Amino acid sequence: MLTQMHIRGLMFDPYTNAYIVILRDESNTEMLVILDTAEAKVISVVVTDLKDNTYYAKIHLSYEDSEYSIDARPSDAIALAMRSKAPVFVNDNVIRKNSSEDMDRWLENLKPEDFGKYDA
Repeated sequence: MLTQMHIRGLMFDPYTNAYIVILRDESNTEMLVILDTAEAKVISVVVTDLKDNTYYAKIHLSYEDSEYSIDARPSDAIALAMRSKAPVFVNDNVIRKNSSEDMDRWLENLKPEDFGKYDA
């Protein structure tokens, strides 16, 4: 199956020295339809870890009388939470790893050419 993507913009990540393509797709809407059809509910989304500049997340679902936890990309998990009006949580360890000192250092080294043109 192919899902058509819409390019929303292009950004530059100075940590990885790479460009990031910002995409928009409707696969999260399709996932919500599947969950609704199966009568499963999104309980919450948790951003669980940060390793090597990569975030990890879990989607917590309820189905019948059980709860399930599914690994997911944070962007997909958060989009699904927004569409299902479920809360999003971030593990305290992730917040500590992404400290304000790192942010300050990143902001100090930011140059105007690091900003990509973003078209909404």
